[in-house]
Amino acid sequence: MQSLPKHQRGLTFISLCILLGIFGFFVFLILKIGPVYLDHNKVKSALSALEQDPGFPKMTEYQIRRSLDNRFNIGYVDFISPEDIKVGKSNDYVKVEINYEVVKPMAYNLSVLVEFHDEIQTGGDGEV
Repeated sequence: MQSLPKHQRGLTFISLCILLGIFGFFVFLILKIGPVYLDHNKVKSALSALEQDPGFPKMTEYQIRRSLDNRFNIGYVDFISPEDIKVGKSNDYVKVEINYEVVKPMAYNLSVLVEFHDEIQTGGDGEV
């Protein structure tokens, strides 16, 4: 007569496949969404560099847009359109807002939408 082991150890093949599938899904998600956030850091650094520019409060709207466009070209940011950038200016107050969305296709008809809103402002009382 054979004796059965008292305590079974380890994973079954099916439970191992399920765990690997879940792990693979999250790795896939990170690999798809990670670059979106890395690109967003380029946008934030361009805004931060513009804010640190001593001539920023005195720039015209055209100069602000041109400066951002140059910084985006250097950083290979090509997913922001001119309509995504809003510049508000009055006397000594300047506010620059960037609102944009990134849609990343995942698989078949499944996509991920990531929305970003960044702004910088300087001077004045905040009323444009």
